[in-house]
Amino acid sequence: MYAVFKRELNSFLSSMVAFITIGVFLLVSGLLLWFFPDTSILDYGYAEMGGFFSLVPYLFMFLIPAITMRSFAEEKKEGTYELLITKPITLWQIIFAKYLSCLVLVLFALIPTTIYYFSISKLGLPEGNIDSGAVIGSYIGLFLLGTAFTSVGIFASSLTKNQIIAFAVSAALCAFAFLGFDYTSQLFALKSFETTISSLGINEHYQSISRGVLDTRDLIYFISFSSIFLLFTMLAAGGKK
Repeated sequence: MYAVFKRELNSFLSSMVAFITIGVFLLVSGLLLWFFPDTSILDYGYAEMGGFFSLVPYLFMFLIPAITMRSFAEEKKEGTYELLITKPITLWQIIFAKYLSCLVLVLFALIPTTIYYFSISKLGLPEGNIDSGAVIGSYIGLFLLGTAFTSVGIFASSLTKNQIIAFAVSAALCAFAFLGFDYTSQLFALKSFETTISSLGINEHYQSISRGVLDTRDLIYFISFSSIFLLFTMLAAGGKK
């Protein structure tokens, strides 16, 4: 499994796709946090990163599908998938190795954003006047959100040979998983079931963790969500080897 993981990661890092994708993510998030009037923390006037953590999930809806779209689609298009599954490795190990390699790239995109925390901490009056616990909780929430979106992206890539289609399907599924259940409960005015329906979506659990509260129910939700889509990927990729 490590050989597949290493191969996938090297494949990403040897191309410009990963660097361009991550670079665009960092550029856009930086502009939103520091320069755009409606979202700039300098105009907001408070030393906190709530706005940043509210915006990143929407950027993830495009960043992560861009990272995962080639996972299986490129293999199928180039005809290397059939060769890969003949190797002495289970299909589950192949899927998990691809999943982990994509998740590492998501981490690579998140790590540079920690400079925003240190910058805001320095700018605070008094210096260091920032809720570090909430920031840590929000980063944990972003990572868990990344695990969920990555599993969706891997699944979408296993459905087609076309990377653009994989990107579009993944982005649509991520958007629905994050916002769809909230909108569904409001659309049909299902007040008696609103909480239940909302709890099925990712946003409810992401917001909970972002408040700095690590609830085991939220952790179980993200683990279950990712596991379900990885299982879907196994079924779409041809079942058990």
